[in-house]
Amino acid sequence: MFDALRADIHHLIERHRNRPFLRAVMAACATVATADGEVSFAERVRLDQILETLDKLRVFDPHEGVELFRAFAEEILAHPAEGRQQALEAIQAATAGSDAQDIRNLLVRVCMAVSEANGETKLVDQIEIVTLCGQLGIDPRDCGLYIDRPPEDLLSR
Repeated sequence: MFDALRADIHHLIERHRNRPFLRAVMAACATVATADGEVSFAERVRLDQILETLDKLRVFDPHEGVELFRAFAEEILAHPAEGRQQALEAIQAATAGSDAQDIRNLLVRVCMAVSEANGETKLVDQIEIVTLCGQLGIDPRDCGLYIDRPPEDLLSR
């Protein structure tokens, strides 16, 4: 009985500790997924994969993550300026401090995975990720986001 109680407490502590990360991931994913004005089925499937794959997110019920994502996405689509600001606040809450560089890098990689869900990375998705990189202090070239091609070539993607 003591071991079960200890496991339950440990689980609750992990959930509490990782909640800002869950919010940040769902906010970042919603920002990229809504960049083209809609959230595709492939992007939703990729979100499910992310929730199942990341260790820090496995302590949560996937429905909780999906609900957070949906709320951020709906707010961004309904009220772009306010919705993006709410998403940015959630991202900043999880990435504040100099010791959060790993979290910042992981957020960008997750966003790139969402942007590639449809089989291609659209220019609007890349712009959102580059913007996020700027807010997180990450050089977008480190993520392969700047390509040595003219903008006209990128627009045809």
